[in-house]
Amino acid sequence: MIHNAVTKHSRYQASQRIAVFLSMPDEVQTKEIIKDIFQRGKECFIPQYKPQSSHMNMVKLASYEEIALLPLTSWSIHQPTEDEAREEALSEAGGLDLILMPGLGFDRTGNRLGRGKGYYDTYLERCTQHPKGKPYTIALAFKEQVCDVVPVTEKDMKVDEVLFEGNGQ
Repeated sequence: MIHNAVTKHSRYQASQRIAVFLSMPDEVQTKEIIKDIFQRGKECFIPQYKPQSSHMNMVKLASYEEIALLPLTSWSIHQPTEDEAREEALSEAGGLDLILMPGLGFDRTGNRLGRGKGYYDTYLERCTQHPKGKPYTIALAFKEQVCDVVPVTEKDMKVDEVLFEGNGQ
């Protein structure tokens, strides 16, 4: 359901440069979305986390098949190594058009509870400094992850939209 909602979404269809997370087992699975990005000839960027920090880059993925060749992190997520030469979305004039984000909990006003490291919050802050500006952000969630209120701090960045099954998308 979420895959269909994403691929039919007007923001997705209008976007050329899309960042998407590689799913952990307890997250909305993004494999089919990533395949669709490549099938439509769009550019796909995936997270590259820097251990022991809150720094993350979004680096270009060459193909869907490449994912299986990437090493696993301590969180069992495939990720390119830091010494690989890859395009980082914000280092180029292109920036990003859309970021599909994970999380543990969300509310209907766009507040997001992540895993506590602040990777996406600091990345979105960096996006605001890019000439292209902050991309549209869509959090992908299960309906059980959406609650009335998510506690936030001043450093937490809201998402533009929370997409989950059964929310009318």
